[in-house]
Amino acid sequence: MPGEVHSDLAIRPVPREIKITHNGGHHNGGHEERRHKHSRSSYSELSPLALTSRNNSLNFRPAKRAMPNPDKTIAIINASGRQAASLIRVATAVGYHVRAQLRNLEGVVATEVSTNPNVTIIRGELYTKDRPAEHTQVDVTKNGPISGIGVNHELISDLFRGAQLAFINTTFYGDEHKIGEAIADAAKRAGIQHYIYSSMPDHHAYNKDWPSLPLWASKHKVEAYIKQIGLPATFVYTGIYNNNFTSLPYPMFCTEMQPDGSWIWQAPFHPDAKLPWLDAEHDVGPAILQIFKDGVKKWGGGQRIALAYEMLTPREACRVFSRGVGRPVRYVCGPIEIKVKIPEGYRIQLEALEELYVLGKDDPKKQPPYFGDIELEESCPRVALEIWEAPRGLEEYAREVFPLEEQANGLTWMLEEDDGGGGGNHNNHHNNHQNGGGPLSPPREHPDSEDEEDDDGLVMRGLKRDDEEWLA
Repeated sequence: MPGEVHSDLAIRPVPREIKITHNGGHHNGGHEERRHKHSRSSYSELSPLALTSRNNSLNFRPAKRAMPNPDKTIAIINASGRQAASLIRVATAVGYHVRAQLRNLEGVVATEVSTNPNVTIIRGELYTKDRPAEHTQVDVTKNGPISGIGVNHELISDLFRGAQLAFINTTFYGDEHKIGEAIADAAKRAGIQHYIYSSMPDHHAYNKDWPSLPLWASKHKVEAYIKQIGLPATFVYTGIYNNNFTSLPYPMFCTEMQPDGSWIWQAPFHPDAKLPWLDAEHDVGPAILQIFKDGVKKWGGGQRIALAYEMLTPREACRVFSRGVGRPVRYVCGPIEIKVKIPEGYRIQLEALEELYVLGKDDPKKQPPYFGDIELEESCPRVALEIWEAPRGLEEYAREVFPLEEQANGLTWMLEEDDGGGGGNHNNHHNNHQNGGGPLSPPREHPDSEDEEDDDGLVMRGLKRDDEEWLA
């Protein structure tokens, strides 16, 4: 039919039953279930093959052998972020050990990571309160929202103790450029065998008429430094997270609920320009793990990989999302609206993003590629699918995960679809934010804060994402 969007991804059927097992190290039932599974024959007990002679070489297959645990340790920072947490889940499930840096132990994701028996937690910030010796004023537009502070070299060195592999996704907490260089130096000293860095482009480096996106430009500089010092490295570029969507008043990916229960997504992208999409929570971990397994012989030498599994225009993304969630979703090309307190560095990033994408406002062919490099953009989703073949698409995310995340963040629209309004208690949550409560509260001060420079940021409040590193 005209206007239909066809995705390359197969849509999984709605599961009849979902069973959740907590991997906390003290859940005996979970361990017993795994032992029982591995002790069984590779045949079903009801299979005719199981009833035939086990001495018949035409029928007989030996029971599956237990897979040996990989004798590798992965160093990971910002472990409560979506990318890092995704890798930790899948890597520890198959026997890798992880040394994970966490800013704090608050929230569901941090609790999940810290109670994983295959994870050693290194708790603390990657920055310090110490001022640089040269007393240089750091430009917040280039180095993140917390300016004029040092690097926690002691913690960073401890991160790599006994590690052979590293997955590093720096964020704007502290001077991202200096922290990224310090982490790379420590990895070099520790003899890390494969260093995967989650990078992003500096658009100005590709076209002098394109502005830099400050937070992405910092990653671009770190990538250049990693290449300079000769680390055996791979660079992954992640597409737009499916997981960014929320009906809370967050800038850029707010799906604003309307009185009739529909949503509007407003962003500066051209409605008909293709964008790369990724379910970070579901698909980053398996992809990174496979890159580690393939090794530096295949992916080393500073190769860049675009991790994106769908190329959808904003209009197509809204249609796909609408199919999944069962409600109308309409795209509006317009300015980014900032209705809540956000980190200064992120605010400047959004302003630069608008400046970048106004260049293609009249012609989608003139919109700068999301990854800067058109060749990298055109590799989507082919290369990503070669690495990990079972991604979760935007429609599946909208159908199976989005309502659960919204509910965990305190919204109730999915429980009140028959009330005629469809909005649930959405307006109440906005009021709670203004009063300092509810699922979207003003960020807490750093416990050692002496001024407003410190932990100034956007914090999700809810059972699901309390203090989650939601941008990572």
